[in-house]
Amino acid sequence: MIEMRSVTKLYGTVIGVNDVSLRIGRGAYGLLGPNGSGKTTLLNLLIGQLRPTIGEVLALGESPWQSHTLYRRLGICPAADILYHSVTARDWVTHLTRLHDIPAAEAGRMAEDALVRVGLKDAMDRQLGSYSKGMKQRAKLAQALAHQPQILALDEPFNGLDPIGRHEMAELLRAWPAEHDGCLLLASHILHEVEAISPSFLLIRGGRLLASGQAAEIQSLLSEFPDEMLIRTSRPREVATMLVGRGVVDSLRVDTDEGTVRFATRQGLDVYRNIAGWLTEEQLPVTELSSATDSLQSLFNALMRMHRGEVMR
Repeated sequence: MIEMRSVTKLYGTVIGVNDVSLRIGRGAYGLLGPNGSGKTTLLNLLIGQLRPTIGEVLALGESPWQSHTLYRRLGICPAADILYHSVTARDWVTHLTRLHDIPAAEAGRMAEDALVRVGLKDAMDRQLGSYSKGMKQRAKLAQALAHQPQILALDEPFNGLDPIGRHEMAELLRAWPAEHDGCLLLASHILHEVEAISPSFLLIRGGRLLASGQAAEIQSLLSEFPDEMLIRTSRPREVATMLVGRGVVDSLRVDTDEGTVRFATRQGLDVYRNIAGWLTEEQLPVTELSSATDSLQSLFNALMRMHRGEVMR
């Protein structure tokens, strides 16, 4: 469904994407890389927002650059906040859906269905300016889904979502490729976000594609690097006790003044998949869950050493 042939994108003398070749079929794929690695540039090349300096990009067999007929088959959830604060989510998503040459009545129905699916049923007639960051993220995802595209490109779609919201969105996105016989490409700098959606991934750094494969294949490389996580809550001691009781922490630090619990774990995927249920079961309020990128950075460093032919330890 997606193909890149020796693609390079230059911004003057700066390389955004460097000689990337890939082929992606139906299913879900994660695009992993630290901030500034070229993920957003690669996504924008795939959806026709950018034109390659060298090479060829194909989406569904044709070039996406200025292909208005192809845009109807693409969905994009950008990292940037592009919402209009003085309009309702229903009106905003409906308007963007109509831009795909969909009649007004049908566009309205499709917009409502998408907003319900992302959890905004009771808030779709509120102005976007009154939304929290997480609700805005849900609205952006709704407009990407509403016109039922065949390729869905998501740039850091979990930003601003609380643990419950991340869990709900992960469930939705896991099911999407099979339901629509499509291709989902999710860009993130956090390994566990990608693992929650799909075992297939592509690693990018410095504009170069370093590796691709199954997330389970790199888990052994990460095992010696504990993942660092932070939870922000009004009941940090109770959250810390819960984590210790679950047996998933290697080390832990509680700051009652800041309302934070910082902990290291070698079971990051297990924590990410189950923490929403644990918090609900214990009735513990959490406003933020974030994961450091140190272990992913360590993986990239290891891959760079492998590419340079250095001996791994």
